Amino acid sequence: MVTLNKIYTRTGDDGTTALGTGERRPKYDLRIEAYGTIDEANAAIGVARTQLDKDHASLDSILSRIQNDLFDLGADLATPDDGRKLEYEPLRIVASQVDRLEGDIDTLNADLEPLKSFVLPAGSKASASLHLARTIARRAERLMVSLVTQEPDKVGDAALKYVNRLSDFLFVASRWVNDQGRADVLWVPGKNR
Repeated sequence: MVTLNKIYTRTGDDGTTALGTGERRPKYDLRIEAYGTIDEANAAIGVARTQLDKDHASLDSILSRIQNDLFDLGADLATPDDGRKLEYEPLRIVASQVDRLEGDIDTLNADLEPLKSFVLPAGSKASASLHLARTIARRAERLMVSLVTQEPDKVGDAALKYVNRLSDFLFVASRWVNDQGRADVLWVPGKNR
């Protein structure tokens, strides 16, 4: 269990932050950017949850679990596997978390009509917020993929799969809250020429 007795430590005043290994890195470091963007996606999901009505309680429950998973993912990214002997077992995203997310995608997607066009990030407030969270998750994924090229073997496969499935889930969820896709706003190519 994490205990936060003091919120400010002053250790970051020099522009660095500590990883779970104890190593200090600049706050602009790609690894810090990656897990900071995961945190941003988590906050966007929190905003989306505030816009769900009681008819979406099952989705709210899934999103609550995902928010917890995103803290796991942040902890995973904050503790690179660099061979150091740590005093604790680092938290890692595992395959069962990816599998659960895939199951959630399949469950929600079963209620949706097949798409015949791209969907604009619009419709209900909850849908638009889920689309925003989706785009943030995609940015986090791009950062994580870049991190893999910089630090090979220091980002777990399950972590990469999870963030990829997350944006897929958020897309399906954004359609699901738009009256199972019936209230989606579709892209009309060249409409305003």
